[in-house]
Amino acid sequence: MFAPSVTAGLLRPADLAGYRNGPVFIRRSMHAPPNSEAVRDAMPALFVLLSKETEASVRVVLGHFIFVYIHPYMDGNGRMGRFLMNVMLASGGYPWTVVPLEERDAYMAALEEALEEASVRKKIELLTDFLARLVDTGMQGKPAPEIPSND
Repeated sequence: MFAPSVTAGLLRPADLAGYRNGPVFIRRSMHAPPNSEAVRDAMPALFVLLSKETEASVRVVLGHFIFVYIHPYMDGNGRMGRFLMNVMLASGGYPWTVVPLEERDAYMAALEEALEEASVRKKIELLTDFLARLVDTGMQGKPAPEIPSND
């Protein structure tokens, strides 16, 4: 999955092992993730937070948001955040939820607002509402968007 980035020189193979060892920046965002030393404390704290939260819907929003806020890897944080979101959805009996391509801009806007506003105003409502709407759509039995086949 990351081979093209390594081949192009965007990532070193060592960047793919463990948490990041340097700074990382999020394109189109003013949010600066914690420094690499703080990641080593933040990730275990996230796992403790999630293990103690009994409500799956809260785990979904907080887990996804805080994971992306920490940005523990050099690359793939968004993909991993959406995967973890779905694991937490499944643990609560909710349907697997894909952010459709036509919803990507709305998703990114909601996530960027959460990253920008959370530390100042503790505001993640737009992200919460966006994820709830996607899950709601899935629970109403609407067909999931088709994923193109590589066949």
